Amino acid sequence: MIRSKQIQRPQLVLVVDDQEINRDALGIILEDDYDVIYAQNGKEALNAMHEHIDELVIVLLDLMMPVMDGFEVLETVRNDEDLRKIPIIVLTSDKSAELRALQMGAADFITKPFDAHEVILARVGRIIELSEGRKLISSAETDKLTGLYNRNFFFEYADRLYRYHKDRHMDAIVLNIEQFHSINDLNGRQFGDRVLKTLGEEIKAFMNETVGIASRFEADRFAIYCVGQDDYKSLLKRFQDKLDEQFPEVNVHLRMGVKLWAEDTEPVVMFDRARAACNMTRGDYQNPLMIYSEEMRLKELMNRRLLNDLRLAVEENQLIVYYQPKYDIQCNPPRLISAEALIRWKHPELGMIAPGDFIPLFEKNGLISVVDSFVWKQAAKQISLWREKYGFTLPVSVNLSRVDIFDPALTDKLVELVRDYDLKFDDLKLEVTESSYTDNAKMLLELIHNLRTMGFEVEMDDFGAGYSSLNMLSDMPIDVLKMDMKFVRNIEQSETDLLLVKLIIDIARYMNLEVVAEGVENNKQLSLLQDAGCNVVQGFYFSRPLPPEEFEKLIEKEIELRGRK
Repeated sequence: MIRSKQIQRPQLVLVVDDQEINRDALGIILEDDYDVIYAQNGKEALNAMHEHIDELVIVLLDLMMPVMDGFEVLETVRNDEDLRKIPIIVLTSDKSAELRALQMGAADFITKPFDAHEVILARVGRIIELSEGRKLISSAETDKLTGLYNRNFFFEYADRLYRYHKDRHMDAIVLNIEQFHSINDLNGRQFGDRVLKTLGEEIKAFMNETVGIASRFEADRFAIYCVGQDDYKSLLKRFQDKLDEQFPEVNVHLRMGVKLWAEDTEPVVMFDRARAACNMTRGDYQNPLMIYSEEMRLKELMNRRLLNDLRLAVEENQLIVYYQPKYDIQCNPPRLISAEALIRWKHPELGMIAPGDFIPLFEKNGLISVVDSFVWKQAAKQISLWREKYGFTLPVSVNLSRVDIFDPALTDKLVELVRDYDLKFDDLKLEVTESSYTDNAKMLLELIHNLRTMGFEVEMDDFGAGYSSLNMLSDMPIDVLKMDMKFVRNIEQSETDLLLVKLIIDIARYMNLEVVAEGVENNKQLSLLQDAGCNVVQGFYFSRPLPPEEFEKLIEKEIELRGRK
């Protein structure tokens, strides 16, 4: 029966339990704040829910009952579009049943013997508030394509698993499909949907074998919160094999990041770190799995600090441009003809930071243009200063990153620098990496053509680092080809590497390109390159990168040598 209350009608609550003592206990707790009706089993509960469907704000449901148990009620409610709008809190003394109930759509649970009155009232009030605010997502409101939980539902229940099962070690897994947007573009949206659905089905099959929940967060990102697995490499292989089997005609590559269970680490933090680990494997087809570690956490903190400190580093002149000389080796003695500008960071607290620790970071986050602009200006200024001091013009090469290439104001910025420091266009040489060609070949080719038309010389840096093709080389209008140092490294021991170097030099000569070899460290390498016809080299054999004041000694030495002739 309904126990009537004040003039303003209280909200209606259904208590379902086969034990009268439990029904009475809950009634006493709730009756001061709510109208309460009762049912003794699942069948009566469903009848009451249908009868009062527009009035019920919540159901407190026992799981173990005769006639029809609580799980059957949850299953029925999950499949009924009207009933599933009513939130359900389950009543249980069996901790192993809690997860199953949550997976079937329960909003929360109350442990038997019952918690303190205030705790029960707080939980009931919170769930009602969430439901009325349409913040609670029912289990039926899943991702329509894959059938996995949506993001809100997933985190709501992951948080409960974390809070109420502290002894259960749950790991966070994030899965991504490599270059999924390209798969859609090349094969169509319907094909991409089939890929997502297939992966979702395999994830659901895995979830049926373990304890946990899974979600499709967005686009091609999937999340799994499950008890720790012994072998995540095998799990990733399982998902990858399924996609390979279903889509043999298309290369669909998965990458996975995992954050292992750690005490007092909430799900939202765990998945943030799993996502960071997953992102670190982007483009690495040989190592598509990354387990988040303490080392990664410290690196992540360092990366955040470097990103935050960059602007101040520019303002306070913490960034320093070093110069590595380039020598013409087809004359005797080798002749200093130019230099490459290389950035260094002298942090006031962290000391000297290696370029490899911040350049890739800034490239990834789009801040590399700040560094590049600084280097261009310093290099242009230094060319001017050395010309004024020594009457000697030393051209300097500066790097154009992928971000710079997409800057519509790039040409204007470079022209302004040349004019501000009264340089010739070929005094400031421009290096582009061959990998830039793969991002937007048409835009890059147009940019290089325009720059060369104005008088800039363009060098292709890191040739052979992984993307090279003769077709690209014939398309790109460049002046200089810089061989990646990996070609030079083994030419003393490897006949194959030496033959490759000779082949590159022959091709460059045929195309009227100058060749620069990077990473020359000893006299033997130098001799082999001279014999092969290489024009210019740079590397530790001649000098490491130097700050301007030390580099000036090389300029003075060169002036002295030229004066003797």
